Order: sequence, then structure tokens, then C-alpha cells
Amino acid sequence: MQGISERRRQASSRNAEKASPDLLPAPPPKRQKCDHWTPCPPGSYAYRMVSGGGKDKFAKICFEDELLMSEDKGNVGRGINIAIVDYITGNVVDTKNFDMYEGDFSGSMTAFIKSAPQKSLLLMVTDDDGSTKLKEDGKKAISELGSKEVRNLRFRSSWVFIAAKGFKLPEDIEKEKVNHSDKNKNRYNGWPAEIQIEGCIPKNLGS
Repeated sequence: MQGISERRRQASSRNAEKASPDLLPAPPPKRQKCDHWTPCPPGSYAYRMVSGGGKDKFAKICFEDELLMSEDKGNVGRGINIAIVDYITGNVVDTKNFDMYEGDFSGSMTAFIKSAPQKSLLLMVTDDDGSTKLKEDGKKAISELGSKEVRNLRFRSSWVFIAAKGFKLPEDIEKEKVNHSDKNKNRYNGWPAEIQIEGCIPKNLGS
């Protein structure tokens, strides 16, 4: 005669067999463009921009799941990194890094910004220091694109900015963020934490 504990064990085993189809592991979440948490709506571009942080975390610019600028691509560096994207096609037009700590590149950066065609997106991120050699011509060109923070940049401020040339971005899109170096708050020794912005840009703006 079966004991109570044995009958309970068999009943538990039968219940587990019945329940097993419902206990299948959930599939892993689908990866979204530019590592967004949620997908962008159909008919929009995904972007994500990350400033540099400390000595070892390099700046990144991602657009439509393509890394336009990154350490792996070898096209980011100290200063201000800029990617120009054709808004109509979503294709990259050009990318360049401008050292703002040594040398004299504010003028060439200004010319690069002004060379962007109409209907362009300009994505900008700092790595290390983007302010020391930034002159008035560069500040003016970036301010004219809508930046509210470029004139406030300090030594090693982390800064990201996205702008449109020839059309307007929606008001609800996060366009700019800055994190100033503060020895009492810095995440890294001498550097503030990296910052990022991401979002979705409708493809039919100004059409």
C-alpha cells in the first residue's frame, strides 16, 4: 500500500508533466536598432549618440543601426566628432574628428559644418576635451543650428547634439545634453561620466 508521501510525489510528477508546456523559457527580447529599448515607429530613423568617457570609453554615433563613428571604425578622437547624414536617403555623407585640445581646427570644423547640404542631419559628440581650442566661428556655426549649450562647454565637458539643416526637428525629440567636469562628481579621474541621447526621427519632415 502506497504511503501518503509516495502518492504526493506521483501526483506532483503528473502535475509537472501537464504544466511543462507552459514553462518553456521565454524567447530573448529582439534587439532593436542602435540598441534602443523599444523599436522606432515605421517610417522613422533610429539614432543613438554617446560621448566619450574617461580615457578608455570612446564616443559613438549610431544611425539606423550603423555605427557611423566609433573606436572600432577608427574615426573618433579627442575633440568634437561630427557625422553628416542625408535626411532624404538616410545615407552618411561624411564623418570627421576635430581635435579641440591641440592644433587649430575650429576653422576647418566650421567649414565642414557649413558644407553640409540642405536636408542634412548633423550629429555631434565630444570625446575628452571639446572646448579648449573651440573658437567663436565654431560656436556661432553650432549655435545657428540650434545648440543652447555649445557656448557653455568647459574643459572636458561631455556633450552630444543633433541638428537639422534645411528643416526642423520635432520639438519632442531630445536634441542636446551636456555633463560638465566636476572634480567632486566626476565618474572617472578627471573626466565626467559619458552621456547619451537617442530617439526616432520621422522620415517625412518638411515634405
